Amino acid sequence: MFYTRIPCPKNISHDPEYLNKATRYFPLIGWIVGSISFLAFYISFLFLSAETAVILGFIASILTTGAFHEDGFADVCDGFGGGWTKEKILMIMKDSAIGAYGAIGLVLLFLLKFKLLSESVLLFSNHNYLIFLLFISAHSVSRLAAISIIFTHEYSRDDASSKSKPIAKNHSWKEILGSFFFGLIPLLALSCFQYKISLALIPVFLTRYFLARYFQKWIGGYTGDCLGATQQVCEVVYYLSILFIWKFI
Repeated sequence: MFYTRIPCPKNISHDPEYLNKATRYFPLIGWIVGSISFLAFYISFLFLSAETAVILGFIASILTTGAFHEDGFADVCDGFGGGWTKEKILMIMKDSAIGAYGAIGLVLLFLLKFKLLSESVLLFSNHNYLIFLLFISAHSVSRLAAISIIFTHEYSRDDASSKSKPIAKNHSWKEILGSFFFGLIPLLALSCFQYKISLALIPVFLTRYFLARYFQKWIGGYTGDCLGATQQVCEVVYYLSILFIWKFI
């Protein structure tokens, strides 16, 4: 209910206790979103070109999440691009309007994601099960990288103006273990066919580390937008890493 637009029973609410427990399932949402995206891609690929099918897969994933993470990425681009103090950055990110930095960032993000995923699909064109695992692992690993920030950093905003704050209050070993379990299983399955693919975790978590450090430096922690931006950037880094490993290692 919190992470996607998929309908849930009406008796379920955004209770802080539910949100804390939901943390462990954030990478599992990647399984769902990745599967829906792959299904749209696979059906489209039966009749259309790989490039068109990839775009339709993107659309399916965005409709599923309501552009939840893309919106966060755009807000981070605007906030850190136009703000020079913590207060200014947070104020810009809270603004619902998209600015030049956000628009440019989204265009470049989508272009890069489209190009990388199109090349990856052509690379695995004779193995649909590998493409399926690629879709799922990209979404689960990138979400693991994003949600892991709440285990190591503090929430930045001083007020309760964001839905992400309840998630930041409490987490136990169950949330940490659950996140890593759901985040890594698809990648491990993909690595069974080519063990070197597991090396993609290194650049993904290096990216996560530097993003978290950058957020810490400027705003003293993270916000929900920062988590969304981390997910999007780490997803792109994952695709890039897979291509590099497959071609050169």
